[in-house]
Amino acid sequence: MQFGLINSLATWWFRKRLADLHLFSINPIDTQEEQLSMLIERGKLTEFGQAFDFDNVKSISGYQSKVPLQNYASLLPYIEKMMQGHAAVLWPEKVKWFAKSSGTTSGKSKFIPVTEEGLEFNHFQAGKDVIAYYLNNYPESQLLKGKTLKLGGSKELLKFDEAYVGDLSAIMIDNMPFWSNLITVPEKKTALLSDWEIKIDRILSEAFPSQLIGLAGVPSWMMMLLKEALAQTKKSNVLEIWPDVEVFFHGGVSFLPYKKAYQELFPSKDFRYMEVYNASEGFFALQDQKDSNDLLLLLNHGIFYEFIPMNEYAGVHSKTVLSLKDVQKNVNYAMVISTNSGLWRYIIGDTVKFTSTKPYRIKITGRTKHFINVFGEEVIIENADQAIEKACELTKSSVADYTVAPIFMETDKKGAHEWLIEFDVPPTDFEKFKMLLDKELQNINSDYEAKRYLNLTLDFPVIHQARKGLFYEWLKQKNKLGGQNKIPRLSNTRNFIDELLKMNNS
Repeated sequence: MQFGLINSLATWWFRKRLADLHLFSINPIDTQEEQLSMLIERGKLTEFGQAFDFDNVKSISGYQSKVPLQNYASLLPYIEKMMQGHAAVLWPEKVKWFAKSSGTTSGKSKFIPVTEEGLEFNHFQAGKDVIAYYLNNYPESQLLKGKTLKLGGSKELLKFDEAYVGDLSAIMIDNMPFWSNLITVPEKKTALLSDWEIKIDRILSEAFPSQLIGLAGVPSWMMMLLKEALAQTKKSNVLEIWPDVEVFFHGGVSFLPYKKAYQELFPSKDFRYMEVYNASEGFFALQDQKDSNDLLLLLNHGIFYEFIPMNEYAGVHSKTVLSLKDVQKNVNYAMVISTNSGLWRYIIGDTVKFTSTKPYRIKITGRTKHFINVFGEEVIIENADQAIEKACELTKSSVADYTVAPIFMETDKKGAHEWLIEFDVPPTDFEKFKMLLDKELQNINSDYEAKRYLNLTLDFPVIHQARKGLFYEWLKQKNKLGGQNKIPRLSNTRNFIDELLKMNNS
């Protein structure tokens, strides 16, 4: 009865919402100008807005000329003031919630403001839009007739001065309406547990008796939960445990390295995957098409976007910053956001490429800090993920995690790349896997190919197999289990890989 009522109401709402979503896709530039105008009106009432003369901002070019690019360091004094309970600093109202985000395990934690408007009109609205597009693409779906297992972070919501701090997922769970328990697993108390390993067992104890239709989470952590489910039930695949599961909504890391492993977990051609681009700073894009995993940029969700061409990127000192109307397809851009949570011209650290401009669709290509360009090879995460996927496909293997770093040149040896790969299913011929990985990376990236030519600049890569569970142990040592914590895929230094190799060899 409860699912029937929810299904009827939701179907009506989602149909109505799709009409609204269509409007921004056919009027993208006007939509973005309206978003900026609304943000500026709110920002006029803040300390930041007064410092940068928001009262006299009348256009996109005026905004860009008056407000310099920002990073976390430049906004930190404002954020610290907000966390002490001050209102009208970066956003007119007092901000209660701050999403703790450390990205890829290494640096100090960041505390990203999350306003009530940011929750309601960005994160929650975009989450509902994911369902709207999914049901539109698959009208026969049973998604609203069962439950979705949502795997969030492992940091409970803690009081810090006058603020509440936790993973974005913890903030969202704490603000979910009471009826959400009717359609999701686990219950709120379990979802907010801070001990990841205890939490996994509790989630499964609630999930096993449930009629699961959907799954939602980060691919690496969801895989860990699903493998534990298989171990506890002695089943060979997930559909033997939950036969009605039809879709996995995923984001946080590239799905390519995990694709083959998930196909083994869900051995059905009818099982579906839907990617989303949701971060602590905002919900930016979602997969809107059945036959493509390109992501539709969300233009009317309280965010104004700008883009810095990566070939001209210089952080907050970058000179070329484009609004949406000036971007081009297949160019690598650093993304800049202004949001209804009080981030102004903030360089988020992600890089994207546009695959379409009618409507605006993107692919996530990596991070501004996570690439390898020690020898002019300009290898980005997208390149590494694609090469891994191809090598796995041709050797019938699958990868759990990996990281790559440079081997620096010395007087008596050339430079190279060093890979540490933890396999879910190892290749039977590891030497063949190495050859294929190097060959595919050359096919994808002409700069890498040029540096590898006759081994003149870059030698053949050094590729190690990591022992099972290595990356998990490394994250556990750093208290980074669960949530949006990620393994650093590429680095221009050896900080990560040296730590991991030492652990692997011991």
